[in-house]
Amino acid sequence: MKKTQSKDGTTLAYDVYGNGPALIYITGASCHRSFKPIVRDAKTFATEFTVYNYDRRGRGDSGNTLPYTIEREIEDIEAMIDAAGGRAHLYGHSSGAVIALEATLRLGNKVQKVTMYDAPYVRDEKEKAEYKQLSQKIHKLLNNEKNAEAMLTFLKGIGMPKVFVLLLPLFPGWRTTKALAPTLAYDITLTQDMPPVERATRISIPTQIIVGEKSPDSINDVGRQLAKAIPNARFVQLAKQDHMVSGKTLLPILSSFLKE
Repeated sequence: MKKTQSKDGTTLAYDVYGNGPALIYITGASCHRSFKPIVRDAKTFATEFTVYNYDRRGRGDSGNTLPYTIEREIEDIEAMIDAAGGRAHLYGHSSGAVIALEATLRLGNKVQKVTMYDAPYVRDEKEKAEYKQLSQKIHKLLNNEKNAEAMLTFLKGIGMPKVFVLLLPLFPGWRTTKALAPTLAYDITLTQDMPPVERATRISIPTQIIVGEKSPDSINDVGRQLAKAIPNARFVQLAKQDHMVSGKTLLPILSSFLKE
């Protein structure tokens, strides 16, 4: 484990795998750098890249300076890019894709290229209202320190399979997952609005937007909205993949785009 500091003094813990161009791996909700699926994907990507797999603030071994703002997450990305040598590619999954987009808008040429997978913005006003109701439930549970219920309610609310959610407390690592519940408020902050298509038109670096063929229709729609807005963006619908994309399936597309 390595550590660096963000602009506000927050400690960021990270691991480095592989050799090749620097790639910052930005994870989504309820994930952390030591989560087995994240480690597996990071090591898969490391066959082509030097992968910086970090704990987002409030997770794992990283700090959690309050109050939370999106700007602090962008400063964390900048700190990770600096740790990687000053320039890097970004790969963001789920809410991590939102952070990747915002970092691309704000960090200039420190970001070389960016790939976003399944950015989960709400696609329209109707979905925004529904998500607001879920957000209110989650915040109420968190305020009452009902972390387990908050995590399960969130996962059901975003459409995770009911059987998976039901069995999740029986899986190894549930205690760690439950402890991440307060960071759901951060992910909700990132994803509660429609995609920033007007600001996205200002992105000038090479951008790849990937969605899973089996991911929710709303996520596919959001991906198309962003691809239409971002100049010369590459859009890929990945066959037979859902929100929990296979790293091995993703790697050839990631590599061919970032290395071309």
